[in-house]
Amino acid sequence: MELRHLRYFVAVAEQENVSRAALKLHVSQPALSRQVRDLEEELGFPLLLRSAKSVRLTDAGRTFLAEARAVLQRAAEAVTAARAVATGRRGELNVGYAPMPTVRILPPTLRAFQAERPEVRVRLHDLSTEEMLTGLRRGALQIAFLVRPTRAMLRGLHFEELARDPMRLAVPPGHPFARLRSLAVARLAREPIVAYSRQDYPEYHAYLTALFATFGSRPRIVEEHEGGAGMIASVEAGAGLALAPQSLACSIGPRLKLIPLTPAPPPVIVGAVWTHAGLNPAAERFLRCARTTLAADPAQRA
Repeated sequence: MELRHLRYFVAVAEQENVSRAALKLHVSQPALSRQVRDLEEELGFPLLLRSAKSVRLTDAGRTFLAEARAVLQRAAEAVTAARAVATGRRGELNVGYAPMPTVRILPPTLRAFQAERPEVRVRLHDLSTEEMLTGLRRGALQIAFLVRPTRAMLRGLHFEELARDPMRLAVPPGHPFARLRSLAVARLAREPIVAYSRQDYPEYHAYLTALFATFGSRPRIVEEHEGGAGMIASVEAGAGLALAPQSLACSIGPRLKLIPLTPAPPPVIVGAVWTHAGLNPAAERFLRCARTTLAADPAQRA
């Protein structure tokens, strides 16, 4: 039994005439009659009482008509629901993100997306770089927003640059450097550095290593933290200094001061990552909202 058998039967039953039903369905009358008879043969009992000019439902036919309508309605609803998901208008979107670098990008992007796609549930996942890339490869995430990973880490993934964030030195308000308008990078050689976890953020450590190498030194890392909150608290407590993007200002208020460095280090490159298989419609729409957000904020544009 196929859905067309049910559609043909319902049309005949509603029209109470095979010719009118055939005209409505744009099929020939003999073909329509044959399909309805095939349905009756498969069921093993008649659904219609036929006369020369009309047809009438049997008792079984009346019962079957109600059920057939319900099945066709459910099938139509299934198509509508699946089409909504396929076109990104319904369903669930899993987005990975690094809180500190995306603090100015993600909130307005999320607001714009939810205004356009209110029926899509967005689940945000605060994860390390490694966790995000693994989530993308396994299909647990559809898109992620983070600092650009190394080329080796991006194997099999696509990265699109969205914004560049100037790098600053985070110091406690009472530190001698807090009174300076800028600080020479070379003066960091002997300073204790608080950093993100090497295991979770290898690209951050690669950045530090390259920066300190410009003045023939290596970073003296005294603590490592899994997230920005721990790093901020550690610097505030006087354990050391931290190199962090300017966007950190949105999170720290007066707790720390951000000092420009000279010469200016390379900015942090923030962008979106997804698999080479491409983005589904919801993720594509989310990325477009991010691009629009940045286009409206020149200070955040790449």
